[in-house]
Amino acid sequence: MFKKILIANRGEIAVRIIRAARELGIATVAVYSEADRDALHTLLADEAVCIGPAKASESYLNMHQIISAAVTLKAEAIHPGFGFLSENSKFANLCEEVGVKFIGPSAKVMDTMGDKINARAQMIAANVPVIPGSDGEVYSASEALEIAEKIGYPVMLKASAGGGGKGIRKVTCKEELLPNFESAQAEAKAAFGNGAMYLERVIYPARHIEVQILADEYGNVVHLGERDCSLQRNNQKVLEEAPSIAIGHTLRGKIGAAAVAAATHVGYENAGTIEFLLDEKSGAFYFMEMNTRIQVEHPVTEFVTNVDIVKNQIKIAAREPLDFTQDDIKITGHAIECRINAENPKFNFAPSPGKITDLYLPSGGVGLRVDSAMYQGYTIPPYYDSMIAKIIVHGENRFEALMKMQRALVELEVEGVQTNTDFQMDLISDHRVVAGDYDTAFLGETFLPKYLSDEDIANGII
Repeated sequence: MFKKILIANRGEIAVRIIRAARELGIATVAVYSEADRDALHTLLADEAVCIGPAKASESYLNMHQIISAAVTLKAEAIHPGFGFLSENSKFANLCEEVGVKFIGPSAKVMDTMGDKINARAQMIAANVPVIPGSDGEVYSASEALEIAEKIGYPVMLKASAGGGGKGIRKVTCKEELLPNFESAQAEAKAAFGNGAMYLERVIYPARHIEVQILADEYGNVVHLGERDCSLQRNNQKVLEEAPSIAIGHTLRGKIGAAAVAAATHVGYENAGTIEFLLDEKSGAFYFMEMNTRIQVEHPVTEFVTNVDIVKNQIKIAAREPLDFTQDDIKITGHAIECRINAENPKFNFAPSPGKITDLYLPSGGVGLRVDSAMYQGYTIPPYYDSMIAKIIVHGENRFEALMKMQRALVELEVEGVQTNTDFQMDLISDHRVVAGDYDTAFLGETFLPKYLSDEDIANGII
């Protein structure tokens, strides 16, 4: 086992990794930007080093500064968390070159699955169902138009090197294709330095289902069931739950087996997530993409399986075999996660950085967890993602989990900044969400228009 690891991240995921490492008896090194000098992860780690200014490109994305810190402080491994450099194969290669273990998959596998077109080809070879779409990279709107005519509208334009909702556009007819292709391609070039696009037919209505896998270097691959991530705004997840109410025992076995086949085919190691679209009417599911890192929503899977995914990431990187098999994995109860963001839903979810003047995090009772890097007096910087906490609950059944989440949201108090807590309460209390009757279009097309209209009425605007 490692004696010391460096965490190349910030916020709640950095805190989460530090706690997991400490429970494994591993010393930790935190890296921080000048804006994060007083952040919780810098206070909790055994050692902390500043790696640059507030701007992410000069700090948390500065590969050489992070590698230098790891080598100087004799860290044996680097955990990248999610976001930033977590899916950057160049960074993984740099780690290998200096003899520091990257806690994640190999750079080769990362490149294979990170490029969505390559990933699609690999899944076809592995007999994993894929969405009808383009067979290779698309660089021009005229080529995209030709493919769209063949597979039928609506289609989804996606950046080949994309992620985080960037470079994605839904196109319902040929008149919309040209402007959407140009804007999505420009966004992809700006975000990823790569203008390669591809097309897929839109599966609608659909559920966004993802399957968590763990794989060691000895060929053992296990899935930990599925998460339902269908409640999204602008392709960004808002609330997640496990297991999915739309999936029964038989389908769970099939989709889990597909995820294991996908990971096995590409020689995957460490934690990863295979994302699928589920057509509820037919029961057919289709591969979307693979995330080659820990996910924001991993705690719901930890609750229903009693498997610590972050600890297993570290153990796998330390060349330890998985100490459980597929037969050992039992899905017990139901878990829900709400993402708490420093943002104002009433003003198009605008970020709300600032000083937290008063804070009360919900606690008490079995099956309640809050992952956060907040503390009273902490100033949320304006330079990074607006997520400040995740509330995760577990109940014997879905109703108990829903009620526990409502109780937790009522107790949460964050003063000094705006948060989306009330928005999350309204969402988790909506009768369709309570009934589990929602899909990927529900939040944007059904819930939000009514929510914003009700807000206007309440505020006397209309």
